[in-house]
Amino acid sequence: MQINPISLKEAASIVNARFIGNENHLITGLNEIHRVKTGDIVFVDHPKYYEKALSSAASTIIINKEVDCPLGKALIIHSEPFTAFNILTDHFQPKKYSDKNISSSAKIGKETIIMPGCFIGNNVEIGRNSILHPNVVVYDNCKIGNNVIIHANTTIGSDAFYFKKRESNFEALNTCGYVVIDDNVVIGSNCTIDKGVTAITKIGKGSILDNQVHVGHDVEIGEMCLFAAQVGIAGACTIGNRVTMWGQVGISSGLIIEDGATILAQSGLGENVKAGQTYFGTPATPVKEKMRELFAAKQLPDLIKKLYDKD
Repeated sequence: MQINPISLKEAASIVNARFIGNENHLITGLNEIHRVKTGDIVFVDHPKYYEKALSSAASTIIINKEVDCPLGKALIIHSEPFTAFNILTDHFQPKKYSDKNISSSAKIGKETIIMPGCFIGNNVEIGRNSILHPNVVVYDNCKIGNNVIIHANTTIGSDAFYFKKRESNFEALNTCGYVVIDDNVVIGSNCTIDKGVTAITKIGKGSILDNQVHVGHDVEIGEMCLFAAQVGIAGACTIGNRVTMWGQVGISSGLIIEDGATILAQSGLGENVKAGQTYFGTPATPVKEKMRELFAAKQLPDLIKKLYDKD
């Protein structure tokens, strides 16, 4: 999320914390670790991830322990970096809710059809010749291209599933990104597309999602992908062009699936997939390897029987 530049001193003042670095050091954006770039501020609250945050592209790190500050960066020391980050995102993007079915700030292109029961939030942009079937919900700031079809009861831009476990509750991370849906995309009914935490969730041109597909926060899907019913993709995955996922596939967070890959039905994927490969099973592995495993397992009862018969 880009912001009007502020100084390190100003940012620390907003969250009531001390800082390490030049007080005039500039902060130009707030981003979660998967999407940071130079000028951004990011948070880290567990020693396991200190090095990842400190060596990331982020220029400023909110951290809960005083450590050596990397050259050219700055630190904000706060006992609860998660909460401090929430305070900052809320400061720069406070919640504003629309009380109209179609917000007055929404921009809808010519020949686009919005059917009864739809909700279109603040600053939403929808291109030309698109169709939103009954009861589609589009949250604030989302962008939908031309010739897009979204079927009934689908939600675009819901909050990320991102929580900090506290002693008596779960603290939600403020979700202030949005969703971008490119031209010629078709999304089935009862799908949920979560917005990015601080950046975008994207569905590329010409991709088709069947019914009951869930796309987590900060996922980027390429062009001409085809996902069958009940696919679930966890946050921050990067999926290339012309990727196919068949029914009930589950994808772990942060994975990279390269162009032309295929994930067969009911697979649970926990590793990156190279271009053109086909994976199957839980845990999913290359299909030939998995089929050999299944064939070998099928022989076990006969082998065990033969061993007992010898005795």
